[in-house]
Amino acid sequence: MKQLLRKVCLLLTAPLWLLYRCTGSKGLYTSQGQFLALIPGKIGSYLRVAYYHMTLEKCPCDGYIGFGSYFPHPEVELGTGVFIGGYCIIGMSRIGDHATIASFVSVLSGKNQHGYQQVGVPIQDQSGIFKKVTIGENCWIGNAAVIMADLGKQNVVAAGSVVIRNSGDYEILSGNPATVIKKYHDDAAAQLDSPAVGQ
Repeated sequence: MKQLLRKVCLLLTAPLWLLYRCTGSKGLYTSQGQFLALIPGKIGSYLRVAYYHMTLEKCPCDGYIGFGSYFPHPEVELGTGVFIGGYCIIGMSRIGDHATIASFVSVLSGKNQHGYQQVGVPIQDQSGIFKKVTIGENCWIGNAAVIMADLGKQNVVAAGSVVIRNSGDYEILSGNPATVIKKYHDDAAAQLDSPAVGQ
């Protein structure tokens, strides 16, 4: 049933993809994504996944994209089984397999998107640098977090945190700016090495 629904959604969104493909208009791509973001329920997620399967650099058909969420840039790579909650804006990024992103999360295209150092020139007119941010596999990003730097494998980011520095693997980050409050992989390794384990 799921496979059939995915195929139907691919057919329904194919005209949008074709129009974008023919025009090459990034504005059209963004508008179509915003329109699809407003379709509620599981059907909405299936339609969004189908559309982004055809327009993003990589988007498997087995993920979930919640209501109100969209990708302003097509330079995004999603791994298998990625879950994206509602009202998320996901910039240029590479998101690993089985990453879980809660609602109201913003993933920026790096932390230097806007220039500001030219005095007297409107910041809106100053060019910035866009970077593809990497979110490692199996990460869990809490509600309303802001990600503008790379996350390692299986990181946990507390709700409301702002990540501005690259992290390692198996870390829990919290705060603004986010800092590492625990490296739980080290604890797990210590437990495995303990003589009590396995007796």
